[in-house]
Amino acid sequence: MTISNDKMESLSVSLDGDFFTDNQTRILYATDASAYREMPLAVAIPKSVSDLKKLILFAANHGISLIPRTAGTSLAGQVVGKGIVVDVSKYFNGILELNTEERWVKVQPGVVRDELNQYLKPFGLYFGPETSTANRAMIGGMVGNNSCGSNSLVYGSTREHTLEIKALLADGSEAEFKSLGFEEFIDKCQGDTLENDLYRNIRSLLGNYENQLSIREQFPVKTIQRRNTGYAIDILLDSAPFTADTPDFNFCKLIAGSEGTLAFMTEIKLNLEPLLKDETALLCIHFNSIDEALMANLIALKYSPIVSELIDHLILECTKENIEQSKNRFFVSGDPAAILVVEYSGRDKQEITEKAARVEAEMRSNGLGYHFPLVFGPDMSRIWSLRKAGLGLLSNLPGDEKAVAVIEDTAVDVKDLPAYIRDFNEILKKHGLFSVHYAHAGSGEIHLRPILNLKTAEGNRLFRVIAEEIAGLVKRYNGSLSGEHGDGRLRGEFIEQMIGPRNYKMLREIKATWDPKHIFNPGKITDTPAMDTMLRYEPNQQTPEIKTVFRYQNQNILQHAEQCNGSGDCRKSHLAGGTMCPSFMATRNEKDTTRARANMLREMLTHSTKINRFDHQELKDVMDLCLSCKGCKSECPSNVDMAKLKAEFLQGYYDANGVPLTTRIVAGFNQINRLASLTPGLYNWSIGNQTINSLIKSTCGFAAERSLPLLYKTTLKKWYMQHKPVAKSVTGGAKKTVYFFCDEFTNYSDTEIGIKAVLLLEKLGYQVIIPKHLESGRTWISKGLLRKAKKIAQHNVFQLSKLITSDTPLIGVEPSAILTFRDEYVDLVDLPQLSMAQELAKNCLLVDEFLAGEIAAGNISRDSFSKESKLIKLHGHCQQKAWGAVDASRQILAFPENYKVEVIPSGCCGMAGSFGYEKKHYGLSMQIGELVLFPEVRKAAENVIITATGTSCRHQIKDGTSKKALHPIEVLYESLI
Repeated sequence: MTISNDKMESLSVSLDGDFFTDNQTRILYATDASAYREMPLAVAIPKSVSDLKKLILFAANHGISLIPRTAGTSLAGQVVGKGIVVDVSKYFNGILELNTEERWVKVQPGVVRDELNQYLKPFGLYFGPETSTANRAMIGGMVGNNSCGSNSLVYGSTREHTLEIKALLADGSEAEFKSLGFEEFIDKCQGDTLENDLYRNIRSLLGNYENQLSIREQFPVKTIQRRNTGYAIDILLDSAPFTADTPDFNFCKLIAGSEGTLAFMTEIKLNLEPLLKDETALLCIHFNSIDEALMANLIALKYSPIVSELIDHLILECTKENIEQSKNRFFVSGDPAAILVVEYSGRDKQEITEKAARVEAEMRSNGLGYHFPLVFGPDMSRIWSLRKAGLGLLSNLPGDEKAVAVIEDTAVDVKDLPAYIRDFNEILKKHGLFSVHYAHAGSGEIHLRPILNLKTAEGNRLFRVIAEEIAGLVKRYNGSLSGEHGDGRLRGEFIEQMIGPRNYKMLREIKATWDPKHIFNPGKITDTPAMDTMLRYEPNQQTPEIKTVFRYQNQNILQHAEQCNGSGDCRKSHLAGGTMCPSFMATRNEKDTTRARANMLREMLTHSTKINRFDHQELKDVMDLCLSCKGCKSECPSNVDMAKLKAEFLQGYYDANGVPLTTRIVAGFNQINRLASLTPGLYNWSIGNQTINSLIKSTCGFAAERSLPLLYKTTLKKWYMQHKPVAKSVTGGAKKTVYFFCDEFTNYSDTEIGIKAVLLLEKLGYQVIIPKHLESGRTWISKGLLRKAKKIAQHNVFQLSKLITSDTPLIGVEPSAILTFRDEYVDLVDLPQLSMAQELAKNCLLVDEFLAGEIAAGNISRDSFSKESKLIKLHGHCQQKAWGAVDASRQILAFPENYKVEVIPSGCCGMAGSFGYEKKHYGLSMQIGELVLFPEVRKAAENVIITATGTSCRHQIKDGTSKKALHPIEVLYESLI
């Protein structure tokens, strides 16, 4: 049905929350983490229950649908549809009530699972079900999908922990669902409300003996813990009053797993567990084949593990190239075909060690497994991080072939699992395909993803054929086609085949009773369209050739954007830690996620009819709040480098629309400082003059509230030229020669840091040479003027590659500058220079990294430093974090004997080069700083030393807290004796 603009506008005005009908927002909500794409009519961000009621009545009156959505990480297309997407993630996120004695909590549907557990931890309580997306998955989505996770052997699924639900029904009325005794159930069947109809309907359906037989014969076997096929009428049947000696009736069992198709939840009461106090450890068993691992899994389960998870060879391969996960491969030995990660608990380490020894002995006696490392303590979280990243890592495959979510959610009795997987792989082999295998071996559910190219007709054909054949296989094993990811529009088509016509008819009757006008998420579970319609990629879809300045290894820019599979890792909040994505952490708007930017790039680069596909305002808008922090380069499991993509977009957009004056000014920062440094006193006086200061800020588009950096009385290069003869005389017996990269920030403003770095290195016995080179090009890259940056990169690579080796490294103090050699230069230089750039990149280090390496090698003595006690708080630069180099700063600061270092658990500081200076971004910049960094700095005692490695970070701390932050080098220099 077509809705007039006037009616949509009238609805928008009536809501307390936000309502969007623009093309940009609709594109961002047209996909989830599945293979589907469908443009919604509009997107609503409700603020209140009143808003939800208005939306429900509007939908009912105009024959349109509502698609409930939280984090949008669904894998079966559950939150994709043509109606109004209703996103409750922003405002429905309150924790309403906690009862510690009875161990329950009431929450709104937008509460993030991990954030709930952070809130509960001081009370010694815990919400058990844990999805791999737990740091952004929300309770509403978990209930709607009946999510579980790796620990389901102990905690089961969300259904088992959902006690009560307040919801709005299809007529806008409010209902509360909870456990009911027999008399209460009968009372609910009386009356003339829609709620009464629901109870009468279920009494009629489940009270029918033939229906009971049909359900018990056709639904997946009860020994399968993970079964989400259709509505859970098999679970409801096993309750009073339909089955003797069973729990009381509770409609929450049905709503859990109903995917938002029956009612709209507003409050959820959850059962809580006491925090696990026993010691735990991970036994990481290596195998030569998947079959061997699954046979061993049956042995592992005999010893009552908490978790048993599979990681296969393909995922382990993907971790090698992932910056974040490559650090977590410490437990991997050799090149296993599979690893089974089994968690055991015990009173102490000895008990667990003895149990693990018994498991190993039994497996070895059966010829299973070849390496059995047992991991305790903090390193366990690194292994789980690698396991949870599996879904996103699968998107790293270059080119158009991807591990596709199509039959990844099947579950069978765990005893049948080895045989089922053998049969499964035979079906794939018949079609010339192979699959990724990972996840929940202990629960009989291995996530299986065949490698397909959905841009081809053959790939589309196989998408359906494989789904059909695997559905038949699952039915043969009396399994569940959906174990935890739901039916959605991917598996809904096969439900009748899985549970039989009679049972399917009951599901349709339930849907019709609860939702007579089909306004709640239609086309999911029942009456589902064909599973190969409305796919993200069309058959025979061409991947266009797009000319770019950057090189994208083994792919083009579109394929790099397509690595984003929608898993939403970029939607985590500051409470989850990490850097990605700072603008989303502050605004909580989908538009400000890495996922949104990737989605918009994919959309425009695929469907644009313009010669220059970057020339779109929608792209400009969605890229605007990307801080180019590089957090996604490491934290996104798919390694989507949005900073690189944004720079490329900006160059393309400028080609079509011209380069703004303010962009030229900021990018040319080095040239401006070069002129100003001729008379630094005059320049600094000008900055201090209110009229001139205001004029400069106005011309540059900078915020009036922001302070401007001053110039040092000389440049580092000038100082070095005067200092150089002295340096030679004191370093005749130098341990090593290092080349110092005099970047554009250190040369003019942070000169004192550069001077102290040189003096520190010399005092420690190193010869320091500042070679001839150009600026780093960081400002040109960040502002998207890549052709200029490319010229700088090529010159510096050519100039410095003759000097720099592993014995004579290039070191620098400013992360954003020196790390361009490791990062952007490799993708900017022409092919003839590529090998030179790659070799040079290996030997370009932060001064922190260099000193940490020398300390580890025993080349620097603690005797060189003070024994005075000091407490230091460290904030790492975003790009340093992206390269995993913050620990080097911590190590060198902690090297003096009595120096204690605490790393501030902050993400991006919010400055991000010129971003935080700009008038239009100043407010957001400070908002990001207030998430973690500013409060941590403010609460530090006066005698605590605040350190920050980045020039922007130090400036942001000064403007946001009025406290001075030092570079780690300054702290070490001052501690010399």
